[in-house]
Amino acid sequence: MIAGELLTRRAVPKKTSPRPVRSSAYHESVLLAETVQALAPEAGKVVLDGTLGGGGHSEALLSAGARVIGLDQDPDALEFAQQRLSGFGEQFTPVRSSFAGAGEALDALGIKALDGALLDLGVSSHQLDTPERGFSFMRDGPLDMRMDPANPISAADLVNTMSGDQLERIFRNLGEEPAARKVAARLVRDRLVQPFTTTAQLAAAVETVIPRHSKTHPATRVFQGLRIAVNRELDVLEAGLAALSARLAPGGRFAVITFHSLEDRIVKTFFKTRATEFLDRPEWPAPRPNPDYAFKLITRRPIVASEDEQAANPRSRSAKLRVAERIRHVPQ
Repeated sequence: MIAGELLTRRAVPKKTSPRPVRSSAYHESVLLAETVQALAPEAGKVVLDGTLGGGGHSEALLSAGARVIGLDQDPDALEFAQQRLSGFGEQFTPVRSSFAGAGEALDALGIKALDGALLDLGVSSHQLDTPERGFSFMRDGPLDMRMDPANPISAADLVNTMSGDQLERIFRNLGEEPAARKVAARLVRDRLVQPFTTTAQLAAAVETVIPRHSKTHPATRVFQGLRIAVNRELDVLEAGLAALSARLAPGGRFAVITFHSLEDRIVKTFFKTRATEFLDRPEWPAPRPNPDYAFKLITRRPIVASEDEQAANPRSRSAKLRVAERIRHVPQ
């Protein structure tokens, strides 16, 4: 299947009664209640879930009566969510696409405007727990890390072909690893003897440079940097924010859940810039209208998971939810 392709579904009733949201072994949705409250779904509203995953957020939105367009570039996620949400019939539309391609997907469906949009960023629990996907250093598997299997570049390709300087930039800028230079140099030396092909092999090499001093595995930041680079996550995020904000109807809400500082900084800046009505500079005689002014902030500070949720789902400890509301069309 290609990006933006609508998925076929087995015949199901067009009208279904909302069902209680059930937990998913595929992926535990974080900040679920807070996200649904922020998006205020109801019958007649159209909400796009740009990171469908296991379908937990979408199920809650559907149960509240909204129509949901669910995007994901991972065919495993789409297959699982499609089965989970099949009872909602035509109320739910799955599409294989990155959220950066939301505009194209919505055009194919004939949808001009959205009442809500959601992005739950990062890697899913299922992706981490599936060794064959190569996301985790905790389970040995091929050094892959591709969210979309159609992506021609894997983590192994980067580790085995990039220069030491290029790898250092990935580990430092995307992984925020202080020992980026030493790790890159070690990998360049080691791959001359044997190319890196597995997650355990890479994690072991990193651990020879960064010793264990805490519960955090020494390879955590290196794996983060590689994953972001393989999937071009920050570029895709910026493109997705622009694409979805342009499709929100006045009064539409945009909710984004981030898991690390790099993506949270992008979201925070994007919302803040577009929630500023006037711009001012010392050299200007007076403030000027902001051509990108289109939102008001619903959350001045990010919403974080409760202590109970953090205890039940450790992944939620780093989650931050930011929400903004569209006030008018973004000037062209």
